[in-house]
Amino acid sequence: MHIAIIGAGLAGVSSAQRLQAQGHSVVVYEKSWRPGGRMSTRQTELGGFDHGAQYFTARSPSFKKHLAQWRKAGWAARWEAKLVSLTAGKHKPAGRAQQRFVGVPGMNALVRAMADGLDVRAGQTVKRIERFGDQWLLSVVADTVPIAATAGPFDAVLLAVPAEQAAPLLAPVPAFAKQAAAITMAPCWTMMLGFQESLDLPYDGAWVEQSRLGWICRDSSKPGRRAGEHWVAHASVAWSIEHLEDEPERAREKLLKAFHEATGSAVQPVYVAIHRWRFAQVPAPLPQDCLWDAKLRIGVCGDWFAAGLEGGGKVENAVLSGEALAALVG
Repeated sequence: MHIAIIGAGLAGVSSAQRLQAQGHSVVVYEKSWRPGGRMSTRQTELGGFDHGAQYFTARSPSFKKHLAQWRKAGWAARWEAKLVSLTAGKHKPAGRAQQRFVGVPGMNALVRAMADGLDVRAGQTVKRIERFGDQWLLSVVADTVPIAATAGPFDAVLLAVPAEQAAPLLAPVPAFAKQAAAITMAPCWTMMLGFQESLDLPYDGAWVEQSRLGWICRDSSKPGRRAGEHWVAHASVAWSIEHLEDEPERAREKLLKAFHEATGSAVQPVYVAIHRWRFAQVPAPLPQDCLWDAKLRIGVCGDWFAAGLEGGGKVENAVLSGEALAALVG
């Protein structure tokens, strides 16, 4: 079959890989300029900053097999980090039970390696999908062309985007649109910090309590990263929701102050950047692996499906959901 996939994050790329291996012709449409989604690494003059997903774990046997392959290929490595919980400047050990892994040399590198060999149409946003006989047409807008173009026809369409973005595209399938619309994905403000001197902090990452921040990480402590004092800070879910529409400069000011308060460090950064993720976390995922209508040949996957795991929003959820959908397509 000739299949269109909307979204080149981990779920979309995982699904595309498997479908292509099954002999299908696959085209992946991605609104950003590169694949990755929230597996994102921002490149700067100081080096890369993983400002989306911070790391991942492996629980299911099938995902562990993928991880072993990625590590063998040099696309992923274990992150031997000292992690703590941080409250009012005081820290205590935390998070020791699980092994954590990262993409090398950045989180985005893993998705880019997986997407190699796929037909990914970057910088193209799908605005609408509609039936064309027993097939599908896509209305696509490219950043370089202001007028929408029609792509297709396709025998099947798979959506691998956040639930809020999937819902309006699923208008031709009201039952799926209703399920997607019922999912709320929480936002996250992210801050990237570069310092000329060491902060001398005795940890590599911390879950922060009683703060505007929920997580901070010495990004340069991850394997394969450029040396230097580089930190990433994620605001808490509550603060991100409350300040979702703040101007970036205002959010930057507040989060920088929170970083100094949480760490107790007065060292000023030489680089500060801010990014707002509108759809970052999944408080309550759908319990299924994915959604698939075999008659209409349309499906949905992503990290907002539980895919046999407890909770959602994880790298493993995305991969398992994408592969489950590809398996149903056959």
